[in-house]
Amino acid sequence: AAGMFLRLLSDIQWRAAHLKWRRMTSSQRSTSTAAEPHPVSLPAQAQVVICGGGIMGTSVAYHLSKMGWKDIVLLEQGRLAAGTTRFCAGIVSTARPVSIELKMAHYSNKLYQQLEQETGVQTGYMKTGSISLAQTQDRLISLKRIASSLNVMGIPCEIISPKKVVQLHPLINIHDLVGAMYVPEDALVSSANVSLALATAASRNGVQIHERTSVSHVTVQKGRVTGVETDRGRIQCEYFVNCAGQWAYELGHSGEEPVHIPLHACEHFYLLTHPLKEPLSSSLPTVVDPDGRIYIRNWQGGILSGGFEKNPKPLFTEGRNQLEIQNLQEDWDHFGPLLSALLRRMPGLEALQILQLVNCPESFTPDMRCIMGESPTARGYFVLAGMNSAGISYGGGAGKYLAEWMVNGYPSENVWPLDLKRFGTLQSSRTFLRHRVMEVMPLMCDLKVPRWDFQTGRQLRTSPLYDRLDAQGARWMEKHGFERVKYFVPPGKDLLDLDHSKTFYKPDWFDIVGSEVKCCKEAVCVIDMSSFTKFEISSTGDQALESLQYLFSNDLDVPVGHVVHTGMLNEKGGYENDCSIARLSKRSFFMISPTDQQVHCWAWLKKRLPDDSNLVMEDVTWKYTALNLIGPRAVDVLSELSYAPMTAEHFPSLFCKEMSVGYANGIRVMSITHTGEPGFVLYIPIEYALHVYNEVMNMGQKYGIRNAGYYALRSLRIEKFFAFWGQDLDAFTTPMECGREFQVKLEKGMQFLGQEALLEQKQNGVYKRFTMFILEDHDTDLDLWPWWGEPIFRNGRYVGKTTSSAYSYTLERHVCLGFVHHFDEKTGEELVVTTDFINQGEYEIDIAGQRFQAKAKLYPFSSLFTQRRRKDEVELSGYQRE
Repeated sequence: AAGMFLRLLSDIQWRAAHLKWRRMTSSQRSTSTAAEPHPVSLPAQAQVVICGGGIMGTSVAYHLSKMGWKDIVLLEQGRLAAGTTRFCAGIVSTARPVSIELKMAHYSNKLYQQLEQETGVQTGYMKTGSISLAQTQDRLISLKRIASSLNVMGIPCEIISPKKVVQLHPLINIHDLVGAMYVPEDALVSSANVSLALATAASRNGVQIHERTSVSHVTVQKGRVTGVETDRGRIQCEYFVNCAGQWAYELGHSGEEPVHIPLHACEHFYLLTHPLKEPLSSSLPTVVDPDGRIYIRNWQGGILSGGFEKNPKPLFTEGRNQLEIQNLQEDWDHFGPLLSALLRRMPGLEALQILQLVNCPESFTPDMRCIMGESPTARGYFVLAGMNSAGISYGGGAGKYLAEWMVNGYPSENVWPLDLKRFGTLQSSRTFLRHRVMEVMPLMCDLKVPRWDFQTGRQLRTSPLYDRLDAQGARWMEKHGFERVKYFVPPGKDLLDLDHSKTFYKPDWFDIVGSEVKCCKEAVCVIDMSSFTKFEISSTGDQALESLQYLFSNDLDVPVGHVVHTGMLNEKGGYENDCSIARLSKRSFFMISPTDQQVHCWAWLKKRLPDDSNLVMEDVTWKYTALNLIGPRAVDVLSELSYAPMTAEHFPSLFCKEMSVGYANGIRVMSITHTGEPGFVLYIPIEYALHVYNEVMNMGQKYGIRNAGYYALRSLRIEKFFAFWGQDLDAFTTPMECGREFQVKLEKGMQFLGQEALLEQKQNGVYKRFTMFILEDHDTDLDLWPWWGEPIFRNGRYVGKTTSSAYSYTLERHVCLGFVHHFDEKTGEELVVTTDFINQGEYEIDIAGQRFQAKAKLYPFSSLFTQRRRKDEVELSGYQRE
């Protein structure tokens, strides 16, 4: 029966659609026939070569051809849609916690809805809606947070009672449910048919499609793609797109210049049944039961049900896999817990006859988000892969954004959370990937409360002080593979309880972080910030200064020893990076950037710096340990250790000087703290790190010194209205929109990147404005906390979302930062946001469907400043994105 069924699935559904696609494109020069696999030879050259004929490759081809690019070749090593796409469950779901993923899924849904009419290929599109079930209150809160995001995007969505669940889906057992989320416009499709429809449209637009053609490697010369070697010859090209799914990692590593694409395949199981006695209606909603780890959809009158087990089975770690994915081994013992969950949720299925257990590979990534974008090492090499079992939901939107990226140089939305450059080479270890995906796959269903951390692949990049800090009660989080301290658990606290108390409400670390913040304000604290990205840029002449003056918006022609806070902007004036640059000498600069900028910033600068042997850029991140001394007594500790006066007259704000600290020479001391509090950051050659730390802690005892972590830093910077890159700032945010005009020197005597866009904004006004909100009627002890991504309402109308938030121990209130837009009430068109518009509104912040009154401010509370600070001290830190 199983073998018969597999033939039924493959031959009738997929092969029929595939043959229909061939017939429809038979007049095209790209077509091949069963008798003659390769009647048409490959072209000698093309503008774009796409590798992979699944949903991703065909979507990229479709969107590129729609945007006017015609000279495109799509190569598929087997047959179109014969990989993971063929076995995809076909559920199009918009209920996504990450904003950009939600937008991709929403676009995909709209695209698939009209695709059949556009192409004539049946896609099986059926708008069924979806129901996400909640067995616990915490799960219901997480669904309410998603529902808030869906509603403000105009996607119909409601939180419903268990009784309403039964009305929508009579077979569901609701005895253990506390509620659910209903999204009526979610849909079902035949994934393979959608892929073939996209291929049909692309082919009509001139895209050449060649099946049974394998790419062996991509050739790169002088850092740029030049061609593709296949088993049927070479194609010269300007752009290559790796849409090879689970084979993307190996393909990336096949060339002389490896492109690191961190993904790994796991077995993914789902069950198919015979039709019920009364066949299920084709319009019955899809059911997602995350607490039971399963999803259930109708399938030809029966059901299709799969899930994400706690003990996944990674495969192909050694790298050998099939050309076309055949059904892998059934494993009923492995599927047992998911089957039990299915029967608990739908007890009426007990007597139902099972057709088959399908087992096919799915690709997962280290952070559960897909991978797209251009390689940092090979220009023209683009990637779209690693869909974490959501390929059909993301396929349309992901293909659109990547096509925009290739044609325009940037996509129409901020896709940084998905950018390949968020990873470095360190995430490409096969051992790391194997272990991480074994954690990632169960996390697809696990409840993710704010500030959760991965447990695998840890202690990879550590400061020399790691063991010392760990012994003192440090609790760790990870950023770009680097271990960073969240906070320090004081002696006597119940550590186990603290590590396992994860909540949407007031967390157990509240008082611990509060005491660290108090120490920063009244005495002195030490925070290890070694994870910062650190570059040195130098030249034999003025090349370094001239290049940086063009690439950065602030004036870097300052006296030696001065530190400049500046944006690294794109052509539209948006922040590609936000950093501090110290002028070490006339021809040498020291650049400090956020942790996750290490790959992105390097690639951005390399692409734009002149190819000049007299201009040198070096990544010195690993050479220096960074200690941030925050607080009014930092000056006393440092002056005693260095026997040098450190007061403002001798060591002004935003200044950098090499000093001795204790016995150690060559310590770069900067008078900034990234919080607005007084203090210094010490950049210490790593061999001296332990010595300097011990000296600082010993000397600081009489001043009440203590260790602190990034949670304290977050609270301090947010109450001072400091924006951080990666959370508040991105490639679509300009200095004019976040009150940083003073960090832009429009008249510095030479042109810089993004200048025209900023001049235009200065003249015409901005369409969003970074704003600080203080929650008014919010009970910190009893109410849900804001974290990030909460909708902002002005006079009852949606105007934007929060980008970060923290409890201010000084104000004793929650503070949220976010962008306010001005939408025309009738047309929805974006209008200029003025100061009056911000100040004259009544605001509310929506936390999981409950709205709290908030007071809006465009400037920080001056009373928070313990001393008069220079305006320029609005600085950054690459803080962990939540």
